Amino acid sequence: MKKVYLLIILISASVFSQKKFDNIQSEKLGEERRITIGLPPSYDAKSDKKYPVLYLLDGDYLFDPFSGAVSYGSYWDDIPEMIIIGIHQNKDEERYDDTTIDQNAGLPFEKGAKFFEFIGAELIPYIEKKYRTTPFRIIAGHDVTASFANFYLYKEIPLFNAYICLSPELAPKMEVRIAEKFAKIQKPIFYYLSAGEGDIKKIKEPIEKLNGNIKIANNPLVNYKYEVFKGATHYTEVLHSIPSALYQIFEIYRPINSAEYNDKIAVLQEGYAEYLEKKYTDMSEVLGVQIPVRMSDFKVVENLILKRNAYSELGKMAEIGNVNYPKAMLGEYELGLMYEKQGDPKHASKKYQNASQMEPIGDLNKDLMYEKIDEMNTLAKKTK
Repeated sequence: MKKVYLLIILISASVFSQKKFDNIQSEKLGEERRITIGLPPSYDAKSDKKYPVLYLLDGDYLFDPFSGAVSYGSYWDDIPEMIIIGIHQNKDEERYDDTTIDQNAGLPFEKGAKFFEFIGAELIPYIEKKYRTTPFRIIAGHDVTASFANFYLYKEIPLFNAYICLSPELAPKMEVRIAEKFAKIQKPIFYYLSAGEGDIKKIKEPIEKLNGNIKIANNPLVNYKYEVFKGATHYTEVLHSIPSALYQIFEIYRPINSAEYNDKIAVLQEGYAEYLEKKYTDMSEVLGVQIPVRMSDFKVVENLILKRNAYSELGKMAEIGNVNYPKAMLGEYELGLMYEKQGDPKHASKKYQNASQMEPIGDLNKDLMYEKIDEMNTLAKKTK
């Protein structure tokens, strides 16, 4: 376990090269609070790109394992790059004052109420003004801070899109209130809940009740996952949970894999191009930023269309190509391919000619277009 943790730290340090610290003077708290900021490797190079933001309570010790998991997942393009904000709460055990609650009302109280306002009214606006962010926000915490993160669900419009609750020490009535909120929620939300098999009993029992209540609520808009890790304790379950939580939240972001291909795409009788378009439309809507279709996904669907002789769908693929890569030759190439497969070499040659004047993309280049033009012209002469 120690070796795994050290590996994550090393990955984090090498990939999140823009890890830095900042101090925020909080009027709500009447004090200065320190945060760690992790900017993605592409942040400076891609000046127009925006990123989801992951806010970490207990950021002192959760920042490195989270940033390591994000670095690994984004390296393989399974999860998007994101900005990570770690809130320091452990220098003088501020986490306990920060999470103060009224035991009768089960709500933030005194310093806890001020800390609640600090995050919503000061920290988030500060980050979103200073950095390029998408509207997609995630919050995570461990035991008392994981419980505290849930208070943002109580708002009429939840402040975060995704919640990662690692062995939460639930506040009074929380196992009922969260489920009640989920039953009424009208916009998609992600919720990850975990515990260790050897977790603290007084923590684990309310978590089990919460899990049961969420299942009863059964709202399809709530993307919910609960895991209990075998052989894990209250502390070791954290390293098991982090990658699982991130992959749950960003399942929609992942490239087409064999399971998606076999179970969702190959079983279709038609509408392969529409499936690809909807996948990326949904992805963009969830993450709040336009995400261009990956060329690898484009080629997967194109190959299936060719395999099924669904040549008319190449016209839709051309539309997708033009929308996502307007300066590239992809759209015109798809139209050329459609005409070629439909036995119209004259129109195919014209489209390949148009493509040759545009920017290359993927394995498409001018040499290939010229080859296709010669091939189509030769074929056209033979069919006269």
